[in-house]
Amino acid sequence: MQDIQALFADYASYHKTKGNKAYHRIGIPLIVLTLLGMLARVQLFDAGGVRVDVAMLIIAFSTIFYLLEEWRLAIAMLTVSVAFYFVGAAIPFWANVALFVLGWIFQFIGHSVYEKRQPAFTRNFVHLLVGPLWILNDLIPVVKSAPQSR
Repeated sequence: MQDIQALFADYASYHKTKGNKAYHRIGIPLIVLTLLGMLARVQLFDAGGVRVDVAMLIIAFSTIFYLLEEWRLAIAMLTVSVAFYFVGAAIPFWANVALFVLGWIFQFIGHSVYEKRQPAFTRNFVHLLVGPLWILNDLIPVVKSAPQSR
């Protein structure tokens, strides 16, 4: 596995313009929030009275990935994910769908209008997990990276 600084550097190379970064700072949290909200409604099984849904599995698997990359950001992301899980589950399904689409529109505006480059995940699907962590690291700087244009 690549180290987190290499993943962030690669991801950042697709997100150099201020406009693209601004749209991502709104779009990525919207996507994560609403994806968890929608998938919280997809129950997989009931284990001894404990309901397990798809959103819980995504949080668990992404947390394992994040722990392997950077444990401090992983703990912060787990906290954010759990909060997003409950907030997203409380939002009506139709609103989750609408906000999810809006989040993706923001991503593609950022790339087509400002960055003029395909999203990073089109080359490497791992960037779908790196993006939220990159945004979180912007809010809670844990991983130092090379100076970038802001």
